[in-house]
Amino acid sequence: IFNGSLELCEVPSCFKRSTIIPIPKKPKITGLNDYRPVALTSVIMKSLEKLVFAYLKDITGPLLDPLQFAYRANRSVDDAVNMGLHFILQHLDRSGTYVRILFVDFSSAFNTIIPTLLQTKLNQLSVLSSICQWITSFLMDRQQLVRMGTLMSSSRTTNTGAPQGCVLSPLLFSLYTNDCTSKDPSVKLLKFADDTTLIGLIQDGEESAYRQEVEQLAVWCSLNNLELNTLKTVEMVIDFRRNPPALPPLSIMDSTVAAVETFKFLGSIISRDLKWDTHIDSIAKKAQQRLYFLRQLKKFNLPQELLKQFYSAVIESVLCTTVWFGSATKSDTRRLQRTVRTAERIIGAPLPTLQELYTSR
Repeated sequence: IFNGSLELCEVPSCFKRSTIIPIPKKPKITGLNDYRPVALTSVIMKSLEKLVFAYLKDITGPLLDPLQFAYRANRSVDDAVNMGLHFILQHLDRSGTYVRILFVDFSSAFNTIIPTLLQTKLNQLSVLSSICQWITSFLMDRQQLVRMGTLMSSSRTTNTGAPQGCVLSPLLFSLYTNDCTSKDPSVKLLKFADDTTLIGLIQDGEESAYRQEVEQLAVWCSLNNLELNTLKTVEMVIDFRRNPPALPPLSIMDSTVAAVETFKFLGSIISRDLKWDTHIDSIAKKAQQRLYFLRQLKKFNLPQELLKQFYSAVIESVLCTTVWFGSATKSDTRRLQRTVRTAERIIGAPLPTLQELYTSR
């Protein structure tokens, strides 16, 4: 069946049928935009997608934008955050400099992909014509319905977008936006799937290149059917100059972009003073909350080895997130180390210290 589908460049209708489950994005729901529409498709379709995914990843890998960090070998969100901070800190070492960072938010990014335009872009990335046609068939004439609790909607057919929850969708979006790049070397456009960040490295108050790249991004979005969410797109200014002048606000499509003091960038909270206090507060709170589950497992008399595995997977993974340790203050480090000591007492066995983890990694 799989070979026949790929040879005919057509996906059977029953494979494409999906059930949309609205998943809340945040605890308090105020409207439909607070839900993420996750598509449930058949296991058979997911298996077929994995075959195409492996091919696409292999053939397009060398041609991807070097500042796209999703679906690249030996790259992760840690590398994206590290690279962004490297650009910023290296630039701020020079006098008369500051940085403007635009954290871009797209409205329903996956749902706006135009299949025929994606097919053209895949052809340009040396993807086989038959696979391009197969992907177009996969995205078009898809029947879907919405299920919320016990309620079911009627079925509708859609011809745009890539369903969230499918194996191929994040990679297809990355390929769809591959030609969205910065032309000026003083402006860096970092991408991780649909997370897009524009970093303007500004010298002596000359912002024309940065503002022009922002305008070009808005134009690119318009041409590619992507909608910039100007309400959620925000900007952060990092300026360590003495007595810096007030900077003119940034506008996108006649909407003034809000300025923020902190922003959660790919899981790491970045502050405009480039300190890690806020981020460490966040991970300390999350780790403390997860200690509760470790205590509950201890009550069930689980073996030490299983408790250590749980700690490593659920708590230690939070403490080791991203790039904070080398820049953390001693008080912040001691605070997090207390979480490790608490876990040691619960488990009844020694655990690696944060310094040991930092050195080993």
